Amino acid sequence: MELLIVSLASLLAGLMDAIVGGGGLILIPALFATFPGAAPATLFGTNKSASIWGTAFATVQYSRKVVMPWRALLPAAGAGLLGSFIGAWVVTQVDPDLFRKALPAMMAVLLVYTLAKKDMGRHHAPRYTGAKEAWVGAAIGLTIGFYDGFFGPGTGSFLVFAYVRLMGYDFLNATASAKLINVATNFSALVLFAIQGHVWWHLALAMAVSNIIGSLIGTRLAMKHGSGFVRQVFIVVVLALICKTAYDTWLR
Repeated sequence: MELLIVSLASLLAGLMDAIVGGGGLILIPALFATFPGAAPATLFGTNKSASIWGTAFATVQYSRKVVMPWRALLPAAGAGLLGSFIGAWVVTQVDPDLFRKALPAMMAVLLVYTLAKKDMGRHHAPRYTGAKEAWVGAAIGLTIGFYDGFFGPGTGSFLVFAYVRLMGYDFLNATASAKLINVATNFSALVLFAIQGHVWWHLALAMAVSNIIGSLIGTRLAMKHGSGFVRQVFIVVVLALICKTAYDTWLR
């Protein structure tokens, strides 16, 4: 029964994550509810062992339908990998409680800005080309990769917003680009958790398969309905993140 519960949660998380990020909103609470006595690090590591596969498959699916700017994305993914490693190391030296308290306000600003700019992300008009696009992408990857390694919640949504606002992408292309960077940041975190023995491999396979199935469904929905649909899901996910992080920070 426990395997069935977390596998279903992993499927739903993969679906949401493939569209706009935020799959952790579903899978992490499900893991904590199903295994209340487990070490948090083990549950986070097990979550990464499943979500990385769904994110990787989403990247492949998007690359077949969306023109991926690989020359700009690969440096961004490499920077994200580096940033996540640095963030993971820093969290062993510094208490991330400041991030935890500030996160609901950060997400609220992001939501208000998105709602105010009704045309933002509806049209794909990249602001940069060539080396400049690669450098800006790398800066985004390094910054949000650091955040993912240091703290984590909402990483996918922050990546999508950054590519829409800073790079001029529409929501569909921003989501496709964010997936590759998220694979890199997830990989570095998974390696760290695995080295420390914080992954339940006996659950990982079933959860990974479920996450991939959800991911395939999510990418098809996003590509079928386009940027307007992705924007709507983005708003819902960010609102859910605000509620969840505010509850965890101030009410629990």
